Amino acid sequence: MAAVAEAVRPHHTLWVDALIRLKRNRLAVAGGIIISSIAALAFLVSIFSPYGFAQQDLNAILQGPSRSHLFGTDDLGRDVLTRLLYGARTSLAVGIFAQFIVLVIGIPVGAFSASAGGRVDNFVMRFVDVMYAFPDILFIILIRSILGGSIYMMFLAIGLVAWVNVARLVRGQILFLKQRDFVTAARAMGAPERYITIKHLIPNSLGPVIVAVTFNIPRAIFAEAALSYIGIGIQPPTPSWGTMIRDGYDVMFASPHLVFFPALAIGALMLSFTFLGDGLRDALDPRLRR
Repeated sequence: MAAVAEAVRPHHTLWVDALIRLKRNRLAVAGGIIISSIAALAFLVSIFSPYGFAQQDLNAILQGPSRSHLFGTDDLGRDVLTRLLYGARTSLAVGIFAQFIVLVIGIPVGAFSASAGGRVDNFVMRFVDVMYAFPDILFIILIRSILGGSIYMMFLAIGLVAWVNVARLVRGQILFLKQRDFVTAARAMGAPERYITIKHLIPNSLGPVIVAVTFNIPRAIFAEAALSYIGIGIQPPTPSWGTMIRDGYDVMFASPHLVFFPALAIGALMLSFTFLGDGLRDALDPRLRR
C-alpha cells in the first residue's frame, strides 16, 4: 500500500520532498552558497569596484596583495580581483548557457529516439555514438575554427559537444518510464503517444537530467579555462580565468598571486558545483523518497 500511495502522490510534492532533503545536505548547501556568492559578486562588480577590468595603473605593475589592490595587480597594472570577478561572469555564462544548448538539443533527440523505437531509435543512437566518439577538446577547437572566436560561439561549441550525454540519459529514462502503470493507463484512456511523451514522460525524466546538467557545468567551465589558457578561448580584453593563468605563468615565481587566485577560483567554483550535484543526486534518488 505504501508503494501505491507513493506512486499516486502529486509530482510537485516529490520535488518539495527533494528540496527538503537537499537542505539537509551541508556540502550541497555550502556549494550553493559559494556559487550564489560568486554570481552576486560578479554581477555587482561594476558597482562596488573602483577599477575597470582593463584599467591600468602603471605605477603598480606586478604589485602583490595590498589595501588598494586586495589580490594585487598583473603585468599591465590591472587589478586582479576586479578581473577575477569579471572572469567569473564569463565562466558562469559559459557553464550555464552551454548547458541550455545541451538541453535544447539533448532532450528532444533523446525523447524522439525513445518514442520512435525500432530502426529510427537504432539509427539515432548510432549517430549519438559517433558524436560521443569525438574527443571533446579537439571537437570544440574544430567548431571554433569554423564558426569564429566570439563568446557566443564558445557557448555553441561546448553545447554541441556535451548534448550526447543528456540525449542518452533522456532516452534511457523514457524507455524505463514507458513500462510504468501510469503510461499504460494514459494509453488505455486514448492519449496519443506525443501527448504522453510531452506531458508525462519528459517531465518525469527531468530529475536525473538536472543532476547531469549540474555536473556538466564545471566541465564546461574547465573546458573554457583550458581553451583560454592555450589561446583559442575567450579573447582579450575580455577577462577569463584561463587567460589570467596563462598571462601569469611566465612570472609565476616572482608574482605567484597571478596564478594562485584564478586557479583557486576555478577550483572553488568547480568543487561547489560538484557538491551541489552530489546533493541533488541524493535528493532526487527515487530510492530515498519513501
